[in-house]
Amino acid sequence: MEILLSGIVGSTAYGLAGPQSDVDRLGVFAAPTVALHGLHPPAESVVTTRPDRTLHEAAKWCRLALSSNPTAAELVWLPEQLYEVRTELGDQLIAIRSAFPSAKRVRDAYLGYASQQFHRLAARGDGSFGSDLRNRTAKHARHLARLVHQGLELYTTGEVHVRLADPQWFLDFGERVAGGDLDAARSLLDDAGQKFDTVRTPLPDKPDEASVEAWLLRVRAAHLDTEWRRH
Repeated sequence: MEILLSGIVGSTAYGLAGPQSDVDRLGVFAAPTVALHGLHPPAESVVTTRPDRTLHEAAKWCRLALSSNPTAAELVWLPEQLYEVRTELGDQLIAIRSAFPSAKRVRDAYLGYASQQFHRLAARGDGSFGSDLRNRTAKHARHLARLVHQGLELYTTGEVHVRLADPQWFLDFGERVAGGDLDAARSLLDDAGQKFDTVRTPLPDKPDEASVEAWLLRVRAAHLDTEWRRH
């Protein structure tokens, strides 16, 4: 396989990493085109630890990004310095990043993931728990706030800044909720839902699948005879 694009994502990219935070990496790879048609096609995702890295095959990453999956999509919106691998096809993918988001899918994905974080918070009780659970609760609250913020930014502007402008606000919010203020998280989520329903968006009703398909076919063409050369 060939890695087309890879970079540092997650808390480090957001500006929320602490001394104990892992460094997460995400990437897109291309499998030999011939191998995709055999009896045992290659895995669509490769996950490793030490380093913590997730690689998605090009078609799978495209499907995730077209669904506005926040974790996958952030790869093409990273600050320049966080990319560790950039090929020509990787640069082409960044160039068509606006082809992936669409209004309903962005709303549903970001609000959906934020709601999942809230349900985890609601199951934690009133904050009277040990330090490890409190830290994880603060993390869920931070990510709820981040998803709400970045989702609304993408929905209202058509772009998203992975690096948060004021990371300390999100850190403080996480500690506040972990301390027992679940209403702060509920209010933030409810307010986001109302904004998604009322603000205007430049995003299209449907993603630009034609541009995505054209890129993917270039990937397939570039890796068409990779496997045959070994024989």
